[in-house]
Amino acid sequence: MAHPHVFVTASVTVVYADGVPTAVELSWLYDDYFSLLLTSDLGIDLDGDLVLTPEEEAILAQAVTEWPADFNGDLEVMQNDDVVTLLPKQDHRMVFENGLVREVHTRPLDPGLTGDPLTVRVYDPYYYVAYDLLEPVNITGTDQCSSAVTPPDLHNAYALVEELLYGRPASDVGPDEEFPAVGVEFAATITITCET
Repeated sequence: MAHPHVFVTASVTVVYADGVPTAVELSWLYDDYFSLLLTSDLGIDLDGDLVLTPEEEAILAQAVTEWPADFNGDLEVMQNDDVVTLLPKQDHRMVFENGLVREVHTRPLDPGLTGDPLTVRVYDPYYYVAYDLLEPVNITGTDQCSSAVTPPDLHNAYALVEELLYGRPASDVGPDEEFPAVGVEFAATITITCET
């Protein structure tokens, strides 16, 4: 029940074309402990020199880029209070740098969007993974848009976890009970606005 387990530094680029958002490019840099666990579990870089052979790179790339069928990519994009449909990931690759695993990919957006403000959040709904947003947020394809980041209210987020999970007697918490879906409370909110 101890969450989070994995810590990721997330870089976000929002891509525009013809005045509308078309994709979100993501770069996730995994923490040193998880990177070590991942390489150890896969039996690669066992000499600890932080350099992978081409064969080891292929093993790591396959493990990182093959998502489980039920994984949505920990990305939420909204416009006008509507959740934007995310199309299948593209350009998905892995980079191993100084012993850390970096996962890079692009999520194309529903082509029916407008130039209205856009909200982007990167988070795990169950807070198994904690994402730390690296600023600034980049915007490509236009010079008419700007980004603002609203950090999460961590006091309220932890209070909610306390209320939903720890505010009950231990006998009321079953062994198979999922961690509550509080991840959005720990997420920074990116708002993209464009001049009209």
